[in-house]
Amino acid sequence: MFDRPLKILVVSSEVVPFAKTGGLADVAGSLPKALAVVGNDNMGNDVRVAMPRYQQIESGTYRMDFPVPFKNRNETAIIRESSIESQYQGVHKTIPVYLVDNHHYFYRDRMYMYDDEAERFTFFCRAVLEMLPKLDWQPDVIHCNDWQSGPIPLFLKTHYRQDPFYNRIATVFTVHNLQYQGNYPKEVLQVLGLGDEFYHPERLEFYGSVSFMKAGIVYADVINTVSRTYAAEIQRPELGERMDGLLRKRSKDLYGIVNGINYHEFNPKTDNRIHRNYDSANVTHKKENKFALQKELGLPVRDIPLIGLISRLVDQKGLDLIAEIVDQLMSEDIQFAVLGSGDKYYEDMFERIRSRFPEKMGLYLGFNAILAQRIYAGSDMFLMPSRFEPCGLGQLISLRYGTIPIVRFTGGLADTVNEYNPETSSGNGFGFSDYSGRELFNAIKRALRLYREQPGQWETLVRNAMELDFSWARSGVEYLQLYQQAMSAHLSLQKIA
Repeated sequence: MFDRPLKILVVSSEVVPFAKTGGLADVAGSLPKALAVVGNDNMGNDVRVAMPRYQQIESGTYRMDFPVPFKNRNETAIIRESSIESQYQGVHKTIPVYLVDNHHYFYRDRMYMYDDEAERFTFFCRAVLEMLPKLDWQPDVIHCNDWQSGPIPLFLKTHYRQDPFYNRIATVFTVHNLQYQGNYPKEVLQVLGLGDEFYHPERLEFYGSVSFMKAGIVYADVINTVSRTYAAEIQRPELGERMDGLLRKRSKDLYGIVNGINYHEFNPKTDNRIHRNYDSANVTHKKENKFALQKELGLPVRDIPLIGLISRLVDQKGLDLIAEIVDQLMSEDIQFAVLGSGDKYYEDMFERIRSRFPEKMGLYLGFNAILAQRIYAGSDMFLMPSRFEPCGLGQLISLRYGTIPIVRFTGGLADTVNEYNPETSSGNGFGFSDYSGRELFNAIKRALRLYREQPGQWETLVRNAMELDFSWARSGVEYLQLYQQAMSAHLSLQKIA
């Protein structure tokens, strides 16, 4: 597929299984596993990962330490090494994970939300780049993820521009969620080691701030986001978060690749967290998971449609639409299984719904990984009425478990869920476009109608869903093609320079 294996460094502020606050960690932990084994007749690539070593990370063997030029002084970086393992079609790879350690910046009670955030991640980015020649390892591509690694493409084109070790390294910058931008006062230019000439709309200035997200978008060779639809949406003012003009300017370098999921971890045939294993050949066993889930959540054990919802409880997720139609929904002969945490407003909203309809809603406020798997396996339908959704992983997991998604067609939801057509037996779920409670209710009604009136069609739909491929192996090939694009773009710029 490619003329040689690639050397790829994936840089992220969080990586499963070491540290996680959201979907970024899942992507940064899973994509390298696929990249290590796909391409080149399954010979794979030399893939490595870099992330901060937060206080809660206990693993990591000492590898080296060195001074990092930073804010007119040197700050010590300690590099510790751990690993993640990749298994695919009989091929096993060990992927090095470099943990950037500094007691002052990373030994804290939580990962984010500190006043010196700009300093912490500037140091991290400089340390990653300074580490590479000391490892005697020169990547073809550095794959940066979200604003915390946005300075890396900037530094390669400024501080390290004249160093021959770095000038052949291409960069890819992935926008996972454009809402989170890393915007700081102008004085942050001193932290970055840059002069006032970078405080300019064509460079880092962003509505009176200096933006780490903008640094990645402006200076990376290629940009992508986590679905084709979201790549188009963020070029419009409605979802562009004031960066739509910049993204339109770089539209020829902007791509969309849908995230994948780990098909070994998320496998209803082998998952030991669920009550009864099943696959597309025996989907009737799925029902036993529903009955066990109803019992676990204190719901009446009945063979009625059970709708799952696993979500951060925030505005983005379209939860206000549920509030808008709650009485209509609860007049139906259905049940809900809800798992999540977030804004107190929505936590209280679901508490009130459960207190009003205790036989129709099971609710767990908080994080519970085992219960999440049981909801994916035991529900008949899975609800994601998001206001916007860059990619979404919930619908991919639910499809894997034969739990039919009901979504708003936005971002990655639009790219992965297609309305089921009973006449052609095509499609894998139900959805709506207009952001309204009425449209959400209509989509739920279509799903309920098929479930109740055409059980044979419903079983076909479940099989359709389970036989789709949203694995990282598929997405990994697309990322390899993107890296080739970045390398070509970087080489073209080198020739011009």
